[in-house]
Amino acid sequence: MAYNYRYTYNKLVRDKIPEDIDSETGRKCKYRILDDEEYLKELNKKVIEEANEFIEENSIEELGDLMEVINAIMKLKGYNKEEVKKAMKAKEERKGAFNQRIFLEYVDEEKRNLEEEKELNKDFRK
Repeated sequence: MAYNYRYTYNKLVRDKIPEDIDSETGRKCKYRILDDEEYLKELNKKVIEEANEFIEENSIEELGDLMEVINAIMKLKGYNKEEVKKAMKAKEERKGAFNQRIFLEYVDEEKRNLEEEKELNKDFRK
């Protein structure tokens, strides 16, 4: 069979996606298995993708997708849910949670704060 169109994805997909694609008449995919370093890199990209999809839809399905990626990262890194909950609790005790819906507008300082400027200029904040 001749394939006339190629759609390039170059992204991490769920485990059953290649099987689903190849089971459809007139479709065939090529994929490879990532090593741990590549896998973490792609999971990091996937967090952003799934977070953006959740922001667009705010649906429970998209939230589930985001949590699936987070769970995959936890598994790869060897973190268990109790460790993550402990880290969350420690940060909550130090800095609080998000329960009060506080929206920080700005901070005035007498002296230039290079650390603050670096934080504010991170790409993901733009």
